[in-house]
Amino acid sequence: MRATASPRLSRAILGRLRLASQGLAGSGFRSVAEAVRWMTAMQAQDLGAALWAVGLRVPGSRAVDVRSALNRGEIVRSWPMRGTLHLMVPEDLKWMLAITSDRLIRGLAGRHRELDISAADVDAAAGTALQLVSGGAAASRAELFQAFERAGQSTAGQRGIHLLGILCQRAWLVQGPLAGNQQLVVAFDDWITDSRTVDRAAGIAEWLLRYLRSHGPATERDFAWWSGIPLTEVRAALADVKDQLVEVPFEGTSYWLSPETAALLDEGVPAARLVLALPGFDEFVLGYTDRSLVLPPEHADKIVPGGNGVFRKTIVAGGQIVGTWDVTRNGGAAVVVPKPFDYVNGLRPAAQKSFELQAANYRRFLGT
Repeated sequence: MRATASPRLSRAILGRLRLASQGLAGSGFRSVAEAVRWMTAMQAQDLGAALWAVGLRVPGSRAVDVRSALNRGEIVRSWPMRGTLHLMVPEDLKWMLAITSDRLIRGLAGRHRELDISAADVDAAAGTALQLVSGGAAASRAELFQAFERAGQSTAGQRGIHLLGILCQRAWLVQGPLAGNQQLVVAFDDWITDSRTVDRAAGIAEWLLRYLRSHGPATERDFAWWSGIPLTEVRAALADVKDQLVEVPFEGTSYWLSPETAALLDEGVPAARLVLALPGFDEFVLGYTDRSLVLPPEHADKIVPGGNGVFRKTIVAGGQIVGTWDVTRNGGAAVVVPKPFDYVNGLRPAAQKSFELQAANYRRFLGT
């Protein structure tokens, strides 16, 4: 039966509940794959940021651990939604692509016409790519694009990256092991040998439930934007799973979260004094269409200057974004520099000390 919670809520409380549901407040996860599986999908167009996003959720882990999980295929990095790279566990990728890829590719039809990419070109590129990487082989992006060029498929003017994106969204190719900070391209079925099959309605319902459990409190509109699934289908899915969730009304909007996270409202919501140094593009910021619960609108431009789509690293204190941070280099050492929104008073002494501990954790994570 669906429970309805009516506690005395605030934006800070809701933000702290999100920290808890995302594994950022508490004991975290035991492994890289466990963290990524729980999160369902984690924004990952910036590889370094994605590594730290996972590391924050797996206490004691290092960047090398996340990279090793990618190299072993325990997690994968692909374009499952919104045309943006995400980390996810391999068994989820094919069925999620089956839900999102047709709509995503249709949405890019105009751009594909500009690039002179036809269905026949996609088929030809698929044949070329699979000939290059089948049988367990791997190729760099440069090697793949050279093969396209030899086969008469131009890669100029973003044509190559769009061809690669289509082949990944059609589950012919996937990004595999790392070569430095670049991923090699491999055949999907060679790299991912165990893929689940889920029909569309059941898949959307599962995806929504997992999102609300890992990102809640969140709204149906948050999920529709995050996944790229039409709101009408999201609402139908919510009707199927809402008995497994808790509804929390706040300022005229219904937020949904797991019963376990909602129980914290009675047991004590953690993270009142927790300070975190989150990477750019972290799901705590990027996982919602409405970020005003944790980011005061007057500071939004400091996170995404000029609305350019590049999200800066954020300082989170007590469930609210209170500043940004940056990294400079002093010789080979990483120097972490806080930039609080309150540039006159800065961080409070306790928060400053906590931030310094976060900076030390970040340096340990990098191995510097």
